Amino acid sequence: CGLMREEQKEIPMNPYTLLMLVVFLLVSCEPTTEEPSEKPATNSDYDVGCTNRDPNGVALFGDVHVHTSYSFDAAANSFNATPTDAHLYAKGKPIKFFPLDAAGIPVGTTQIDRPLDFLAVTDHGEFLGERRLCRTPGSPSYDTEFCAGTRVSERQGMMMMAQLITSDRPSREPAICGDDGQLCREYAKSPWQDIQAAANEANDPCNFTAFIAYEYTGTPNTSNYHRNVIFRDANVPELPVSYVDAPVDSKLWSGLNATCLEAEGCDYLTIPHNTNLANGRMAPYMGLEDTIVAKREYAKIRQKREPIMEIFQHKGGSECINGLSTVLGAPDELCNQEAVRTFGDIKKVTQGAMIDGELVTSHRPITTTECEAGELGAYGMLGGGCVDESDFQRSALLVGLKEELSTGVNPIKLGIIAATDTHSANPGGIKESDWAGAVSGESNPQERLQKGLLTSGIDGNPGGLAGVWASENTRGAIFDAMLRREVFGTSGPRIKVRLFAGWDFDANLCDSPSMIDNAYRDGVPMGADLEASASLASPTILAWATQDPMGQKLQSLQLIKGWIDDQGQMHNEVVSLAEDASGQGSFCVIYQDRQFDPGQSAYYYLRAVEPETPRWHTYDCGRITEAERPEVCSNGTYSETIREMAWSSPIWYKSR
Repeated sequence: CGLMREEQKEIPMNPYTLLMLVVFLLVSCEPTTEEPSEKPATNSDYDVGCTNRDPNGVALFGDVHVHTSYSFDAAANSFNATPTDAHLYAKGKPIKFFPLDAAGIPVGTTQIDRPLDFLAVTDHGEFLGERRLCRTPGSPSYDTEFCAGTRVSERQGMMMMAQLITSDRPSREPAICGDDGQLCREYAKSPWQDIQAAANEANDPCNFTAFIAYEYTGTPNTSNYHRNVIFRDANVPELPVSYVDAPVDSKLWSGLNATCLEAEGCDYLTIPHNTNLANGRMAPYMGLEDTIVAKREYAKIRQKREPIMEIFQHKGGSECINGLSTVLGAPDELCNQEAVRTFGDIKKVTQGAMIDGELVTSHRPITTTECEAGELGAYGMLGGGCVDESDFQRSALLVGLKEELSTGVNPIKLGIIAATDTHSANPGGIKESDWAGAVSGESNPQERLQKGLLTSGIDGNPGGLAGVWASENTRGAIFDAMLRREVFGTSGPRIKVRLFAGWDFDANLCDSPSMIDNAYRDGVPMGADLEASASLASPTILAWATQDPMGQKLQSLQLIKGWIDDQGQMHNEVVSLAEDASGQGSFCVIYQDRQFDPGQSAYYYLRAVEPETPRWHTYDCGRITEAERPEVCSNGTYSETIREMAWSSPIWYKSR
């Protein structure tokens, strides 16, 4: 209180602060159509009254990034695994799998160790019609030269299709689709209906949730611009809005808004993934005019339609990268876990082209550097090209805070999940000791231990899981949890994490049997905004995590803070909340941020970390005789161990 009574002093303004004040005044006076902020709506319209319903939320684990034989690039094409197979696998049933016999028939099976709680099969929205035309004898396009080329091999077919979406202005192949593309749109309806039917059949309210979904697969200049589109329930558009239809994110949302009508009960959200391979293309405002009005409208739509991102999956981690010149903070060794991009790396990227009807590949080295301001790189999907601050979650969140100071609305306000991105119809198959591969060219240890065509093979990993705090296991409850960002991601284990922030949490809150009730009453959960306090107090954080009951104990609990200083400089810090080398089953900590400055925008998120365990390739190396082991088994290029972890969604504080 003594601080509150100090004599007020005139504080000189630096140029950055003065600029922010001018922008604030402009934005404050600008008419806006932004809806008032309010607590997210309940899912009462979608509740089914599960007997185990918990208003404080139960932790549910699932996978919302999964491919089957309905995707043009899926390994599942080799054994014709369908969306129905993926749902069976997620529920704990065995499905057919590698290896294949001499006739190409699958003779293996695979089964998840524990059923999932929810699933979204996200086959690519692009080429549903093209593949059906090229794979159906007697179709109008079956005998075309292009279709014949796609059937030479799965790899060739994949690359021929993929080339069609590596442009900033993608188009359909006229030889298959006709000049107006209508033939492919017509033939896409049947597989899209199959995908819907499989999800609706598998959906079992209160026990297992199956979402209707698809992947939007933009790959301009071979950079990642991918998003998964998840629909709330069975009301969905007649066809997916694909990258061919909408080559930038704002057009994706406007296209979905035009076909997924709220008045007809349709609702959706989008989830970007593999920002680590984006080469700066996941930065906000792509294709928009450079005005505050345009940026504000974009940010408001994105907050509504794109509330979360995928932080970890088969193609690496997207949490953070060490060495960005625009972000101040000590290096974080855990940023190197399953990192497919690090500064200074020289990647030998593989490129393919069709020449005289045959697939011809070539190789070229590309060094990973930092993107120049405004630069859009290339070859991220191949592991190459430049890295932008928007490519990784931790620095992207800082970009969002900084943009909010300029425009008044945060365009990168993303919660956190993880997924597998399996292309083998085996969602949630994440065990390092029993990984059977995710994409084409990973069907056995010898294949997995080689470099893949993309960031796969030895560079890949089993992927992670999405966690949600939902009141019940239904489509509506889980969808609402994703909308309000009360979600988390793990690198595979079923670690549970919760994060709350307030201004006056009791120091003994962790010991209270009403801990969660009190945390909701006196604070806000992960995914929410911590409103400014008139008392100028510093925030208190409730951080909680518990181990996977079938996994390792937890070794550490960390709070990651990011903030913008008075000069507009971006900072981040990793704060150790708890550490136990021998491991603990759970951690609960009340932490007060005594370095807090109410004049600086900030975010906080939680990371729970296990001790070191063997990486998947050490198991694969052990399955091969010593004489036949590839060099990666012994040259130390890839760490023999990993540290599994879980991440909460952030809590944001907006400066006063």
